Amino acid sequence: MASHRKSRSTGTRVAGIRTPALATAALTSVALLSQSANAAPSDDRPSLEEVEKKVDDLYRQAGSATEKYNAAKEKTSKQRKKVDTLLDDVAKRTQKLNDARTELGSFASAQYRTGASVPETATLLLADSPQDYFDQNQLMNRLTGRQKTAVDDYVTQQSETMKKRREATEGLDTLTDSQNDLKTAKSTVQKKLATARELLSELTAEEKARLAAIEKKKQEEAARKAAELAKQQAAAEQAERKRQEEAAQQQGSGSSSGSSESSTPGSSNGTQAQKALAFAQAQIGKPYVWGATGPGSYDCSGLTQAAWKAAGVTLPRTTYDQVNAGTTVSVSQAQPGDLVFFYDDISHVGLYVGDGKMVHAPKPGAYVREESIFYDGESSIYSVVRPA
Repeated sequence: MASHRKSRSTGTRVAGIRTPALATAALTSVALLSQSANAAPSDDRPSLEEVEKKVDDLYRQAGSATEKYNAAKEKTSKQRKKVDTLLDDVAKRTQKLNDARTELGSFASAQYRTGASVPETATLLLADSPQDYFDQNQLMNRLTGRQKTAVDDYVTQQSETMKKRREATEGLDTLTDSQNDLKTAKSTVQKKLATARELLSELTAEEKARLAAIEKKKQEEAARKAAELAKQQAAAEQAERKRQEEAAQQQGSGSSSGSSESSTPGSSNGTQAQKALAFAQAQIGKPYVWGATGPGSYDCSGLTQAAWKAAGVTLPRTTYDQVNAGTTVSVSQAQPGDLVFFYDDISHVGLYVGDGKMVHAPKPGAYVREESIFYDGESSIYSVVRPA
């Protein structure tokens, strides 16, 4: 007799789960969990673009801190010289004060031997303010001219010595502050550079190759912008020459002598700029070292300062001061030897070569080189200054 009981459905079993729907859901969940587990570490890792931006920012911050270090170092050096001068002056004045005191003592001894005015003289030598004592007319009338001069000299020396001692004390306090600023700036530079190096060291070989490709693309774009500027400058120079020729023809032969006289200052400027540029180009290949002023290594402002010094022009030490050491011109009017400053904090500078290029000491780990002034984008250019 056939059974009337309904037969059981035979679904596929997976890991003890009897229905196909539940099995599919379970497999999907496992796959998602696996993907999440694998993706979590990579989500925390910064992208290559983020690493590049972070490293560039760190180098810029280190450059800014370097200029602060340079300023603090220069201030410390000047303050140390000032303090040394003050201390020398105090020593000399102290000697003069002792000489004046000795002369007064000789008068006191003479008075003691003659028996005259011993109490008054002794009181004079022991008084905190001899002038207050000698203001008494009775004693002043007794002093001879020589004695009066000796007393006046003593009082003057005492007052000036005390003043210089106060100045020296204040100078020492300022020197201590400058030295603290110097240590802080140095520490900041070292920390920024250490962080940048650490980020770069964590990159894989593939990431470093990709980073190099990104950098190459940036350099190509910078070179293109430099070529555009060179073309614009060449066209402007040609137009200016044509204008001068037309003006000379209209004015006749008499204008030629006047024209040569007016070009003399520019010629002098050009000669100095050529000397500065020649010096800078001779440094190509030397390493960037923060705080260095040559001759074996340079930072950015140390290179420009040394270059113009070779041309007989003294520039301040830091970018913050160099930017005010000349006439500001537009980028399109830049000439060889001009200073090109970068970033809103004026933390970098290079020496314009021409054709949109410059010689500069870029950053730690790099060497003095020639490259486009658009190496970090057109927006990074702060100003162009002509020193002489």
